[in-house]
Amino acid sequence: KLRMSWDISLFHAINGLAGHNRLADTVFAFLAVQAPYIYGVLFILIWFGSPRRDERLRGAAVLAVAAGVLALLISVGIGHIWYRPRPFVAFPGQVHQLIPHAADSSFPSDHAAGSFAFTAGIWAGSRVWGVIFLVIATAVAFSRVYVGVHYPTDVIAGALLGLGSAWVMRRVERYLEPILNLGLKIFRYGRYSR
Repeated sequence: KLRMSWDISLFHAINGLAGHNRLADTVFAFLAVQAPYIYGVLFILIWFGSPRRDERLRGAAVLAVAAGVLALLISVGIGHIWYRPRPFVAFPGQVHQLIPHAADSSFPSDHAAGSFAFTAGIWAGSRVWGVIFLVIATAVAFSRVYVGVHYPTDVIAGALLGLGSAWVMRRVERYLEPILNLGLKIFRYGRYSR
């Protein structure tokens, strides 16, 4: 318990910022809820907006999505095995909860897991896109604490899980080539090979 006191203190420090600035509350609540749609738009932009022959970036996008799916599956599995009460459950009346949320397990953060898996996956294809994803992933992770639905260790664990999932997918990248080549063929972008 003592070892985790910093986690709870940091949670209250970050969450304590909520409720004082309407613009900040709106921005972080939007990020906390709408992150999956933001990433969906970014992947569409990457796939259809990249130069026609940029198979490397499109390959990284496929890898990123696969890593995100893996990270989310593992995260959900952990949440079903080990229940950690969310802050608004553990500290009723002491949390600025800006968004509605089920009282399911807080650990780890699915949003952070997916966000950092996407980031690590796309980084291999483009440093520019990698930085954009990293900024968004960091903001999403922060927002989940800010709005009162996660502890800092939830998002840290989620981020590490996402990075690990991207590493695993990089090791099995060759098995994703048929999927990517099918997508490239459908849109007539050429052929992908590592």
